[in-house]
Amino acid sequence: MTGTDRPRVGFIGLGIMGSLMAMNLARAGFALTVTTHTPGKAEKWVAEHGGEAVATPAEVARASDIVITMVVDGAQVEEVLLGDDGVIQGATEGMLCIDMSTIAPGDARRIGAELAERGIGFVDAPVTGSTPKATDGTLTIMAGGSDEDMARARPVFEAMGEVILHVGPLAHGQTVKVISNAVSATNASTLAQALVVGSALGVDVDALVEVMRTGSAGSAMLNLKAAPMRDHDYTTLFKTEHMLKDVRLAIEEGQAAGVPFPAAAATREMLTAAMGRGHADDDFISLLDAVEGLAGRTL
Repeated sequence: MTGTDRPRVGFIGLGIMGSLMAMNLARAGFALTVTTHTPGKAEKWVAEHGGEAVATPAEVARASDIVITMVVDGAQVEEVLLGDDGVIQGATEGMLCIDMSTIAPGDARRIGAELAERGIGFVDAPVTGSTPKATDGTLTIMAGGSDEDMARARPVFEAMGEVILHVGPLAHGQTVKVISNAVSATNASTLAQALVVGSALGVDVDALVEVMRTGSAGSAMLNLKAAPMRDHDYTTLFKTEHMLKDVRLAIEEGQAAGVPFPAAAATREMLTAAMGRGHADDDFISLLDAVEGLAGRTL
């Protein structure tokens, strides 16, 4: 699209990921109206990146053709879209809402149905890639929704992501995302256990990591997280409490279908233990602390 026919975009939620995703929309030339629940944060973001800061999601809707939400959970998505000062209060028929949070698939279906009653489109489009790819605009975006709504959403997705997948009807984006995150977290848990076992056995942990990296044990998780695990660097890229939520959702979806996910269930317990050890706001690799607690030794 050229500058004259680009949709006006609203962005709700300027946390770790949302602020970076909105930044890439601004860089791509979209006219942005933003808000977030933390007082002063939207104004600070606008001072750096441009656009307009407003007080409520309803005001965002009045100024936008497409509204993107990037918040914590289904309750927050429902509040900002359907609440008293929510998007629905300022929306006009034909608006498109895109939720890029990670929420329960059932919540996405229910919210989408209520929006549809008001003539508002809805796409669920969670992302993966964490903060480095959010910064670079190279996220993977998995979207669920109609072909028509997906076509309208694609230009804004292209400003934020590199791999853009239409994975099926509404809520399938969320279903794919929570399963993928459960695998990611399980990989991290397995890596943490391997490092602690190797350390306890006295092997050269550098060599262990390199062998795993270059063999069939290699993974993106190993490449990204082995070094910070060894340094006990839990600087937050993806909060432990958020990963626990996603793993729980994946297990619940499988349970509803009568299909077990035992590896994810074990990982849920590791993340729960990390939460209990005070790591809710730390990066999810803090589950290493739970592994060390079980082993009675420090990596």
